[in-house]
Amino acid sequence: PFLATVGAAAPFIGLFGTVWGIMEAFLNIAAEGHAELATVSQPIAEALITTALALASAIPAVVAFNYFNRRLKVLGSEMSTFANDYVNIVKRHFF
Repeated sequence: PFLATVGAAAPFIGLFGTVWGIMEAFLNIAAEGHAELATVSQPIAEALITTALALASAIPAVVAFNYFNRRLKVLGSEMSTFANDYVNIVKRHFF
C-alpha cells in the first residue's frame, strides 16, 4: 500500500504547493500594486519545483507498484496452475 499511497497522494501534494506558490505570487502583486517579473518569478518557481518533486516521486512509485502488482498476479496464477496440476496427478494415481 505504500507505493500506491505515494503514487496517489504525491500529485495532490504537488498541486497544493503549486496553488500555494501562485497564491503567494498574486499576494506579491497585490502588495506591490503592479506585476513585474521579479515580483512573481520566485513564488512561481517554487510552485513549479513543488510540482516537479511531486511528479518525480509519484511516477516511479506508480511504475514500481504496477510492476510488483503484475508480478504478484503472475505468481498467483502460476501457483494456481501448479496446484491444479498437482491435484490432477494425485487424483489419477491414487483415486
